[in-house]
Amino acid sequence: MILLIKTTRRIYLFIICLVALNLFLPVQTPAKENKKSRYFNALQERLIHDGFNKDRINTIYKSPKIDFDASGISLFFKHSEGKLNYDQFASKRSIKKTKKYLEKHRVYFEKTEKAYSVDKEIIAAIILVETRLGTFLGRRSVLNTLSTMASLKDADMKSMLWRKISNSSPLTKKEFDKKADKKAKWAYSELKAFLRHTNKENINPLTVYGSYAGAMGIAQFMPSNILILAKDGDSDGCIDLFNHADAIASIANYLKNHGWQKKTDNKKAYKILLHYNRSKYYANIILKIARLLKG
Repeated sequence: MILLIKTTRRIYLFIICLVALNLFLPVQTPAKENKKSRYFNALQERLIHDGFNKDRINTIYKSPKIDFDASGISLFFKHSEGKLNYDQFASKRSIKKTKKYLEKHRVYFEKTEKAYSVDKEIIAAIILVETRLGTFLGRRSVLNTLSTMASLKDADMKSMLWRKISNSSPLTKKEFDKKADKKAKWAYSELKAFLRHTNKENINPLTVYGSYAGAMGIAQFMPSNILILAKDGDSDGCIDLFNHADAIASIANYLKNHGWQKKTDNKKAYKILLHYNRSKYYANIILKIARLLKG
C-alpha cells in the first residue's frame, strides 16, 4: 500500500512538471497565408487555363512577396513623358561617364557594331538614358507590376484601384476604365511572356525588379521583346539582360529589327528610335547624346 502511494505521488509530480514546462514553451502556430494573393485568384486560373503549370503558378502566387502594387501601377494613370528631364543626360558629366562606359565594354561594343551595323554610340546613349549605364534598374517587382495590371480585367480589382487613386489621377472614371481595360489586356500578354522567359532561363520570377511599367534589365526590355529580340552577347548560352554584353547585343538587334542599317541617317534613325520609346523627346536626346559621344 505504501509503495502504491509513493508511485502515484511520483506520477502526479511528473504530470505537474510536464504541464508547467508546456506553459513556458513557445506556441507553434501555422504559417500565415499571404492574404494579398487572393487578389490574383482569377488571374491564376487564366494562366493555368492558358497552359502554365498549375503547381508552379500556385507556388509563385503563394509567396509572401506577392502583392497588389497599387502605388506602382497608379503611375500608368499619372505619368507624363513631357515632364521628364532628358537634358540631364547630355551634360558634360554624363557624356564623360558614357565614354568611359564605351571603353570599359569596348570589346562587346565593337563586336556588336560589326554584327548588327548599329552605331555603338546609339546603343550607349540608350543605356545611359534607360538605366544610367546599368546603375539604376528599377525597384518594382516585375511580377507584381504585371500581375496587378493584368488583374484589372476583373471589375472588382479595377474598382478597388480606382478608389485608391481617384483623388490623385487626372483622369475621369470613364477615361480610367477605358485605359485600365486596355492596359490589363497588354499586361496579361506581357505577364505570360515574363513567365515563359524566366522559366526558360531558370530565373526565379519573384527576384526580378524593373520599372513601374514592367521593363527590365540594362536595356529595359518588356518581356515580349525579350522572347523575340534579346540576344546572348557573351555567348555563355543564356540570355540575361542584367548582363552588359547581352544588353548591348539585344539593343542592337532590336534597332536592326526595326530597320536600322549601316549609315542610317538621322531622319530614319529618329523614326526607328520611336519604336524603342514613343516619345519625340526621347528620340531627340538619344541622337544628341550619340553626336556628343562621336565628338
